[in-house]
Amino acid sequence: MNLNKQYYTGVNELVSSPEFKQLVDLYLASDNLLTTYPEYHDITATDFIILIKRILAHDETVYENINRDILLAGIDDAYTFFRSFLRVTVTSGYNQVIDNNFLQIDDQLNDLFRDFYRTISDEVRGRKVNRYRQLNAASNAALLMKRRHWPIPAGYEALAKINFIDVAMIRPPLMMHTPSNKREGVFSATSVNPVTKFADQSGEWYCYPAKIGESLAYIYFHEDFMVSGLSLTNLFAMAHDYEVEGKKPDLMLFFGLDHTENDESHYYYDEANDIWVGEVPNTTKTTYFGYMKKMCLTLHNLHQLKAGKLPIHGSMVRIAFANGKTKNVVFFGDSGAGKSESLEALQEVADDQIVDMETIFDDMGSFTLTGDQIYAQGTETGAFVRLDDLSSAVAFNNMDRGIYLNPEMKNARVIIPVTSIANVIAHHHIDMWVYANNYDDAIGVHQFTDKDEAKAVFVAGKRKALGTTDESGMTTTFFANPFGPVQEPELTQPVIDATFDKLFDQGVYVGEIYTHLGNDRSAAALQDSARAMLKVLMEQ
Repeated sequence: MNLNKQYYTGVNELVSSPEFKQLVDLYLASDNLLTTYPEYHDITATDFIILIKRILAHDETVYENINRDILLAGIDDAYTFFRSFLRVTVTSGYNQVIDNNFLQIDDQLNDLFRDFYRTISDEVRGRKVNRYRQLNAASNAALLMKRRHWPIPAGYEALAKINFIDVAMIRPPLMMHTPSNKREGVFSATSVNPVTKFADQSGEWYCYPAKIGESLAYIYFHEDFMVSGLSLTNLFAMAHDYEVEGKKPDLMLFFGLDHTENDESHYYYDEANDIWVGEVPNTTKTTYFGYMKKMCLTLHNLHQLKAGKLPIHGSMVRIAFANGKTKNVVFFGDSGAGKSESLEALQEVADDQIVDMETIFDDMGSFTLTGDQIYAQGTETGAFVRLDDLSSAVAFNNMDRGIYLNPEMKNARVIIPVTSIANVIAHHHIDMWVYANNYDDAIGVHQFTDKDEAKAVFVAGKRKALGTTDESGMTTTFFANPFGPVQEPELTQPVIDATFDKLFDQGVYVGEIYTHLGNDRSAAALQDSARAMLKVLMEQ
């Protein structure tokens, strides 16, 4: 809903609008109406709107030809039908008044739609109800768009017309659905800069300026992928105006291009402008948010590798123990290896020995060598996790902040905020780095004493796939990271070598934890492994 083109100030204006007629047309053509309410089979949108106006005018003759209960049921069904859509209000901020009242404008629209529904329902019912649900009647989310001025390189001129998201508001818990629910394959390089295709694109485009770690990313997405665009708000920090104005991005993504080579996703390094550019085609399968997230991370990781930093596919937490010690632990491994499950098991067995556990990064981070030091940083301020992987405590504590994707399906996901961008980009000391081994029958943790043996395990990236991607059975992935290292192994290997040298020189615990997720899925075995890890951490 573009509020710059149309803003409704009253019920009569809303009911008389072409947008309302368009909605009624959609409802009258819906399968639900045709099977549930045969009384409405022959009614037109114009007839329906006239009927609504007569009810609002207190015309009692309406009920001479139609049963009140049938009419009320139809109104309820139409309201539910409307609310089943993803509804986003878009406002372009051209002055301070709009900027300052952006949220109030959207709130007023929701009040109007809610009051309209209640007024007409009360009229048909003949009385007011005594129970109310304060639902988001008009919008699920709202975007305030702004024109930003940044040094557009030659060849990128078509981007000048695309507005940036300046402020985003969602009404959680936000439930959204996509036709696709699984990611397939890996991204590959292309010899053609995707920006050359942008000038010919149709439809509305938006730019989400993201901070992915310390990388500045301009993520351009087509209106067909509004689900993925909104989901970004819970995953990556949005760059502020002062971080965008006059700034060239490190990364750029075009999500939803009409055509790409073989309808696949690719990346390109624009060496002249030092920008990593990605493209994702407009297909049914790319509606799954995993494509958006992982292409963003792939571009970021390639940027990191170019700078001599090592991308880490895993999670990092700061654990505060009751004995006063604090340890930073990094779990490493590909999808389904058992990183998050190991963390939960550690919390379960620790009882009162752990007083706090702070997430530094949930899925992707990096190790940086600087002088005699090595430190870790994150990428995301949120977590994109399987609902099945969440403990009940985590799920309920974060339910009111979450963006839920296909919650009724297998591989259902939720995106929840977990940390701040300041915490993500801070320099974090590393006390322990463990590979999540989901295929061996051993129990506990194992510390590598030989650097080459450790490196071989981490580089091989073995795991038993659990169906979260299109893989199955025992798999190997170079450095357990198909989002950058797999694409550029020659660029990655020297950084791996230098990182392992530094970690072993400094005596950092490098090992593996046996998660059992790929074989017997034994919760008891995983808890025993977590107990062994807890013992090591407390004795370090």
